[in-house]
Amino acid sequence: MLPYGRQSIDESDIEAVAQVLRGDWLTTGPAVAAFERDVADVAGVPTPAVAVTSGTAALHVAYAAAGVGPGDQVITTPLTFLATATCAAILGAEIVFADVSPDTGNLDPASVADKITDRTKVVAGVDYGGHPIDAPGLREVIGDRDILLLEDAAHSVGGSLDGTPVGSLADLTTFSFFPTKNLTTAEGGAVVGLDPEVVARARTFKGIGMVREPDQLRVKDEGAWWYEMPELGLNYRLPDVLAALGSNQMKRLAQFKERRQAITDRYNEGLAGLDELILPTRRPGAEPVWHLYPLRIRDGRRRALFDHLRASGIGVQVNYIPVYWQPWFADRGYERGLCPVAETYYEGEISLPMYPDLTDQQVDQVIGLIRDFVTHQH
Repeated sequence: MLPYGRQSIDESDIEAVAQVLRGDWLTTGPAVAAFERDVADVAGVPTPAVAVTSGTAALHVAYAAAGVGPGDQVITTPLTFLATATCAAILGAEIVFADVSPDTGNLDPASVADKITDRTKVVAGVDYGGHPIDAPGLREVIGDRDILLLEDAAHSVGGSLDGTPVGSLADLTTFSFFPTKNLTTAEGGAVVGLDPEVVARARTFKGIGMVREPDQLRVKDEGAWWYEMPELGLNYRLPDVLAALGSNQMKRLAQFKERRQAITDRYNEGLAGLDELILPTRRPGAEPVWHLYPLRIRDGRRRALFDHLRASGIGVQVNYIPVYWQPWFADRGYERGLCPVAETYYEGEISLPMYPDLTDQQVDQVIGLIRDFVTHQH
């Protein structure tokens, strides 16, 4: 079965991990600090990133650092993985779903404008498939309100919009380094931000809420062993073993990006001219790192095409089931039809194989199966 996504590991990655295993620090050591600087450099921010154990942990940490809690509203997209919404819900926030733009599948600023209230704390957009959110449009909608813009960039590390790197477009940005993502730490994630104080809160939260810095302690003279916990937190520390893998992968991020774009171009060329299909779009000024190739079929045959490709050994996927369709949200009164553009997008979407080690021959095999299905099977 040809997978829809897969990690790209080489001997230098293995050696980077082996070096850590031979050393003194398996966690909370120098490889973590180095990786946090590497992520900040790619994101274009001066403050080192906060490395965490997953993309979900990154969202939890970011929402906590933003001060999200009971009584707050978080506006987000339904066209995402569960965690974009649930990590705010678990902190007590009310989740408000806004619709997406039909071209990119990203949060639509016009829909967000209709949803903002005086209880809105965070607007959380997702770089669907790797295409950056419309950060300028969302900032215009937010205006001078005390609302943070969060970019869930699980799909898009290394991307940019109008020359600004993903990581510098929003107040807070979260990354995921799951094996299918643009670079991997096996499991892992990171948070970056424009405000050093918010980033500091994120760092404290991911470290169980503990502080040791003398200027943050209430008791000043107890001894060098002393620590305090002024706020609650969790242990979301990424170990050095995984951070070393991430730093080494970062050296090939430009290469990964180039190959993902070449695969996207090949799919676009091979699938052009079929009225039944909608191919991914790229807005002017956007430099995506294509994590997905989100093909859409218009004629109601998504399930048939999905089954046809799976039966032919092509491990396609669907990204994503609208979040509010999930039982937890349905049990709390969220109804289908809430975001019609997102639902229409979901009903036609099918994610084709996309990873740097995919060969041109394999891409052409997928194209041939789809063209055959669309043109010959009715």
